[in-house]
Amino acid sequence: MDKELLERLKKLSTPHLADACLRVHVLVRCAPGDLQAIDVSMHMAGRVCPARHTGSVDIFLEAMEGANPGDILVVDDGGRHDRSCVGDMITREAKAAGLSGIVIWGCHRDTCELMEIGLPFFSQGKVPTGPLSAEPHPADALEWARVGDWVVSPDDVCAGDCDGVIFLPGDKLADIICAAEAIRDTEKHQADLHEKGQTLREQLKFSEYLRKHAEDPAFGFREHLRSIGGAVEE
Repeated sequence: MDKELLERLKKLSTPHLADACLRVHVLVRCAPGDLQAIDVSMHMAGRVCPARHTGSVDIFLEAMEGANPGDILVVDDGGRHDRSCVGDMITREAKAAGLSGIVIWGCHRDTCELMEIGLPFFSQGKVPTGPLSAEPHPADALEWARVGDWVVSPDDVCAGDCDGVIFLPGDKLADIICAAEAIRDTEKHQADLHEKGQTLREQLKFSEYLRKHAEDPAFGFREHLRSIGGAVEE
């Protein structure tokens, strides 16, 4: 993964990235809303390193054997809430391998230890028990993983922060980052103006929009925002 793009990506929030996907006509692929960081200060970005879990941690160790530093281990445990699939030892190993974080479509355990380790860690919740049985791994267990509605692979990039997790296509990453930076900078400017006393309605010429919309009900707010360079909804 291009280091310069990665550094820029790390400075962007997941909401800005989601809005950027809309702007460049890329499918928005957010993980389920209950898949969250175990600490709101955690932030990560990196290439997807997928692993489909069937009850044994050896699949994670095998995934790390082929991972690159900075990758994010994305674990598919089918969204199960009756067991945990990653705890402190696998997380320690992931950190030692140079991974940037862990995402689980499922649950974890050893929360106190994970907080101490400090590796960005995202899951759907915590359950004390690990797997009670194991099944053979499918032959392509390290080729792709499902997270909610989305199937991701090493061709994808993952970003996560206090708002959740989003997956981005690697071949569109540069376009998404450029759009996200423009949105971030516009909103920062809007926030600065607001602090100085200029309301958002004033900045977005909302009374002008209401007048135009009254004249032409087909004229939408997003069209108005584009015409004035606003970024609230994109």
